[in-house]
Amino acid sequence: MSALSSLPFTKMHGLGNDFVVLDGVSRSFTLSREALRLLTHRRFGVGCDQVLLIEPTTKKGVDFRYRIFNNDGGEVGHCGNGARCLAVFAYTHGLTDKRTLRLQIETGVIEARIEDDGQVSVDMGPPRFEPTEIPFTGGTRAIVEPLDLFGESVAITALSMGNPHAVQVVPNVTEAPVDTQGPFIETHVRFPKGVNAGYMQVLDRSRIRVRFWERGVGETMSCGTGACAAVVTGIRRSLLDRVVEVETNGGFLTVAWPNDNGSVFMRGPTETTFEGIWQPPA
Repeated sequence: MSALSSLPFTKMHGLGNDFVVLDGVSRSFTLSREALRLLTHRRFGVGCDQVLLIEPTTKKGVDFRYRIFNNDGGEVGHCGNGARCLAVFAYTHGLTDKRTLRLQIETGVIEARIEDDGQVSVDMGPPRFEPTEIPFTGGTRAIVEPLDLFGESVAITALSMGNPHAVQVVPNVTEAPVDTQGPFIETHVRFPKGVNAGYMQVLDRSRIRVRFWERGVGETMSCGTGACAAVVTGIRRSLLDRVVEVETNGGFLTVAWPNDNGSVFMRGPTETTFEGIWQPPA
């Protein structure tokens, strides 16, 4: 880690999915996995689900590089709630005067637009179903596939929204085994890079309720890519229309998948809670 005596940060959240946002454009630095774990710790650090880092990019037609680190210190490919927060952060901190940003993530480029009402719309890119792209060992690309857990089979839909998801449809999401079953799905041998476990209750064709066990984090109040994965699952299973209101434990998102070959679009709020200075470990 580069010598840092202090590191400014901004604490933000998207429907309770909370982040520490760091400016790597104005100042170049790196953080070790150990430092990231300490930063995200809710008793010994600032505390958050993920650290978001905005950096310069050399990719043509792209405004910034957008990196995401879970609170276990591992880097992941995408975070939808984080993308909304990062766009607002860049605009309000003077890193850009654009209200529409193209962001380079690990798996490609996404676009985030700050709307007139303050909400942020994100082109999340298209979902991916090929087992090698999730990755999901032994997957068949079927809409619903069995996953063995301790000798019992659960029905999941496996897909990637820039990170891997295993979505289940449940009768009552409040009673879903998120905290008991989720950790075992996250680390299941058929998901060699881990997976986010999503649970979806269909209220009607335009409304769902969801809960998430996020890879490397645990249960979160909201998950943007998880909400998109749930809507895509519901549409593929002929349970939902193309525009859906998604109720998370932290609030509401709107997710649309206009056609099977195109991008998923997500819209929702952000909030800045506080700013501060963090002193990294020596």
